[in-house]
Amino acid sequence: MKAPVKSNASSSRAVSRPKRSAASVEERLFELLGEHGHEQVSFASDAESGYRGIIAIHDTTLGPSLGGTRFWHYANVMEAFQDVLRLSRAMTYKAAVAGLNLGGGKSVIIGDPATRSREPVFRAHGRHIERLGGRYITAEDVGTSPADMELMLKETRHVAGLPGKSGDPSPVTALGVYRGMKACARHRWGSDSLAGKTIAVQGVGHVGYYLCKHLAGEGAKLIATDVVDDKVERVVKELGATAVAANEIYGARADIFAPCALGGAINDTTIRKLKVEIVAGGANNQLAEERHGDELEAKGMTYAPDYVINGGGLINVNAELAGWSSDQAHQKAAQIYDTILHVFAIAREEHIPSYKAADRLAERRLAEAKKRKP
Repeated sequence: MKAPVKSNASSSRAVSRPKRSAASVEERLFELLGEHGHEQVSFASDAESGYRGIIAIHDTTLGPSLGGTRFWHYANVMEAFQDVLRLSRAMTYKAAVAGLNLGGGKSVIIGDPATRSREPVFRAHGRHIERLGGRYITAEDVGTSPADMELMLKETRHVAGLPGKSGDPSPVTALGVYRGMKACARHRWGSDSLAGKTIAVQGVGHVGYYLCKHLAGEGAKLIATDVVDDKVERVVKELGATAVAANEIYGARADIFAPCALGGAINDTTIRKLKVEIVAGGANNQLAEERHGDELEAKGMTYAPDYVINGGGLINVNAELAGWSSDQAHQKAAQIYDTILHVFAIAREEHIPSYKAADRLAERRLAEAKKRKP
């Protein structure tokens, strides 16, 4: 098999350039790269396997960048590029607020995640990762599995989330979301009990399913949806959830909305439909744009910043890298409860929305780490 041909686009904390009305694709790529100070973005392709991948390294101040590999049928390369930039930046902030010595990175593979020809694709991706010399460590994400991580292990040692080790991060992610949701309840209602509360869960696959189990175990009432009918049927039968169509979940009357599918769930269309007091879920990039965080605040809704509440997955992978026990990983994920309350305290003290308060918390840790560097 031919080795991937790679080209790199890099920035050294570049200042964002002003947008041009008729900017070329190349100019737009560099504008996006500089907006959040990404250190490096690497593109690679392999004609024989059909592999097309992008790896984004946002920040390595705290340690090597870590973030999962997402395998998705993006409409075009620009869509994939924008997604990997957003996701990698979120990983930097996620590691910082979780108190981990890791930087932020992410990778995407453009293609059909249902393909059966996985080994050539993931081995090509493994070689792509290996050429970065340890600056980026990957794990599973949407469209990938621990078995795919094993395929990459044949080409690179910079991979985690392996079978028999930390494995599927979903249970630990769900635990962190559950604990964060209880913190939201305490902040909002003075008690962290979720018994009798109605929670609308969008996406009941891996993380959403385990979250529903925690919620049902505490006596919460569940409203559930997913694009895969079998997943909804499982939570209906096992946990007594009420099923609704995908486009009905936003208008469901509930106490809490838990987005646990793909990003952008909070946008111009959906935000007008919400009839909840709290938004707290496991999805990444829940706000389609930052201004939607301002709109949630203006509407009086409590929002748990996504990269704070869903940090359990990263904690799970870090446990593998650091040699923690399963109990240590679960204990660390449970501390998301306190971190969420800390974020709300910053928001209250500084009179800013919670998503900005989360950024402040992350940026303070990054700034302190930079001061200590020679």
